[in-house]
Amino acid sequence: MAFFTLSLLNGLSYGLLLFMLSAGLTLIFSMMGVLNFAHASFYMLGAYFGFQVTDWLGFWPALVLAPLIVGGFGALFERFLLRRVHRFGHLAELLITFGMSYVILEGVQLVWGRSAIDYRVPLALDGPLLTLFGMQFPLYRAFIMGMAVLTLVSLWLLLTRSRIGLVIRAALTHPAMVEALGHNVPRVFMWVFGGGCALAGLAGVLGGNAFVTEPGMAMALGGIVFVVVVVGGIGSLGGAFMASLLIGLLQTFAVGLNVSVAPILPYVLMVLVLILRPRGLAGARGD
Repeated sequence: MAFFTLSLLNGLSYGLLLFMLSAGLTLIFSMMGVLNFAHASFYMLGAYFGFQVTDWLGFWPALVLAPLIVGGFGALFERFLLRRVHRFGHLAELLITFGMSYVILEGVQLVWGRSAIDYRVPLALDGPLLTLFGMQFPLYRAFIMGMAVLTLVSLWLLLTRSRIGLVIRAALTHPAMVEALGHNVPRVFMWVFGGGCALAGLAGVLGGNAFVTEPGMAMALGGIVFVVVVVGGIGSLGGAFMASLLIGLLQTFAVGLNVSVAPILPYVLMVLVLILRPRGLAGARGD
């Protein structure tokens, strides 16, 4: 019973962290049609900036400032690089984001080195939330879960209940009309891209100290993030939420049971979903 309960909680916390990371990628694709191959690299930037700002100012300022820095970096990338290749089609967009992932990797290694850094959980959140038969569930994991749920609710309210969300959705489907009403559509897309990167940065700030912050972290999670997006349905925020929880629970229980094929289970799930339901669990876009 203790194993099941703690595995369930760990799986949910891992799945919700995956959702925070995949939500930004889903937002960017659903609003702009851009599949950002550098998204996991922005997650890595969030972890490293979180570590640096924590070292200077503390964790709580880092929780706010680091995602804003990453979001600003993403907005500048969209404005001065991605937008210039947009007219050449999706292949050019994929290539430039793929190249940016390596630029970020080299930059991180240049500044912080090639080894893992000592990015720790804040003292206020360090320790167990509950203990069952000698097994502990960390308080910080519960904090991650709460932040992920808050992110989901905030995104839903922003996109469906605010004027900003109305403008964003209208810019996607009727850009000429939105321009005629006085809105700068390219600027809207720039902030959408920056917001998606900021979500990845937030996931990095929270996940970097819960797991490990090192230069290979983007590559380790990059594939899983795309699995989440495909399984959930490309462009569907609700689908990404369901897929994140499913994959988080699947991997956590598989690891807990010492299943040797645990690392490939998400990819097996993706293959099955593509065969049986190509649009994903809740696909909003299907060709």
